[in-house]
Amino acid sequence: MPMRPAYWTILLLLMSNVFMTFAWYAHLRELSTKPWFIAALVSWGIALFEYLLQVPANRIGYQELNLGQLKILQEVLTLTVFVPFAVFYMKEPLKLDYLWAGLCLLGAVYFIFRGD
Repeated sequence: MPMRPAYWTILLLLMSNVFMTFAWYAHLRELSTKPWFIAALVSWGIALFEYLLQVPANRIGYQELNLGQLKILQEVLTLTVFVPFAVFYMKEPLKLDYLWAGLCLLGAVYFIFRGD
């Protein structure tokens, strides 16, 4: 049985978010002593791979999901990737605020995915 477009979208956006998170934040740890434009160029290179996954993900997802649903899905996946990144890679403490943010996103998911 072939995978539905929404499943492909989730998979591709999840992978895209890994690249996005590293592009946006890894330079704070890895390139903090380099000039900002070096960090920007490295981040831009990483972001290319994000876009190579994100653009097809949104095109595939738009077959089944509306624009608002794609956006909220993106936000949920962003937090799903960001929290482990912050804790394990950036060595930030795990905060209860991440839980509260996740609960707020569950509310957003409810409202954007409920039937009209």
